[in-house]
Amino acid sequence: MADANPYASGRAVHAPFFQIPKASDPAFLDTMHQICREQKIDVLLPLVTRELEVLSNQMGRFLEMGTLIVVSDAEQLHAANDKLKLMYTLQQAGIPVAAFYTATSAEEISLFAHKLGYPHKKVCIKPALSNGSRGMRILDAGAGSFEAFFEQKPGNTHTTLDSIMALFGDRTLPDMLVMEYLPGDEYTVDALLDQGEPLLLLPRKRIAMNNGISVAGVFEENPEIMDYAARVFRCMKLHGPNGLQVKRGEDGRFYILEINPRLQGSTTTALGMGINLPVLAIKQAMGEDIKSRIPKPKWGLRFVRYYEDAFFSE
Repeated sequence: MADANPYASGRAVHAPFFQIPKASDPAFLDTMHQICREQKIDVLLPLVTRELEVLSNQMGRFLEMGTLIVVSDAEQLHAANDKLKLMYTLQQAGIPVAAFYTATSAEEISLFAHKLGYPHKKVCIKPALSNGSRGMRILDAGAGSFEAFFEQKPGNTHTTLDSIMALFGDRTLPDMLVMEYLPGDEYTVDALLDQGEPLLLLPRKRIAMNNGISVAGVFEENPEIMDYAARVFRCMKLHGPNGLQVKRGEDGRFYILEINPRLQGSTTTALGMGINLPVLAIKQAMGEDIKSRIPKPKWGLRFVRYYEDAFFSE
């Protein structure tokens, strides 16, 4: 168990624990390599988006000492993690996506937001390269109303275009995705892939969320979502544990929000069906036949998630 955060909950449930640099630190790779060598690690399972490409580019170095890394190819990872590249790739492959534009300034955001129907319609904006809902906002003309002040919690992602214009000013922005707002139900799909081919697809409806994290939901056998997810994964040629989010648009069809080319934070909910995705991913990396070991999903299973305390001494 390793984490850049000295208060990561993992240190309280597993020993030994190693505090490591962040993936952006030049010392990250050498530190990980040293730990894997000294601890004789067979399989390295990264969980943080920013670690994926860094480790994928060095898979050969780790393999030389016998450590397998559960990660997709670096080129596929880059295409999946870049939200704009992902949208263009799927669009060119004939896979339906929501209407979207690329913006690099506040003026362009305003232009494209109005093309998408603002202020009469909500519009979503987010950086092409980000994770954990960072930088994602819903442009909502009613967000600054008197009623919203009392009804919405602090940190709500809804804001007005005027607020964004004032915040960004004349700054040059990183590539931003300006996309039509999808008003319908949102689903997360946990997946286990073999070079793009789905071995397991688990759609679950998001019933309640807290800061972008699913805290209540239900697993549903939804053929429309499963077929769409399979098309996306085959197009992107990802491998191992992956996830994606889809949402229903005004036309009643589901469209992709993003891909997470790793185990998702709420993957643990599959344990309620006896499906242990981390273990399956590790067994897959070690060359074991896992297809026959995947239990049949218990469709209709509901879940709620909650905090639990963990304790440790320095």
